[in-house]
Amino acid sequence: MVTAFVLINLQDKNLKKISENLLTMPGIAEVHAVAGEYDMVAVIRVADNKALSELITEKLVHAPGLLHTKTLLSLQTYTK
Repeated sequence: MVTAFVLINLQDKNLKKISENLLTMPGIAEVHAVAGEYDMVAVIRVADNKALSELITEKLVHAPGLLHTKTLLSLQTYTK
């Protein structure tokens, strides 16, 4: 399982509509509206790096309303 976090700046500030659209994409597990430099964070969980690459390059970056993205790949997860 590969987990990644995609930091997103929006062109269109319609958070609800964009969040709903992103959540229809297989592999996007969560979308968070955040304060600060970015508008949203998408949490991606997919089987492997190939699936991650396809999701980001073929679907996510072409989603309407997105201006800029930055992808962070999780190396290790710590949970309670």
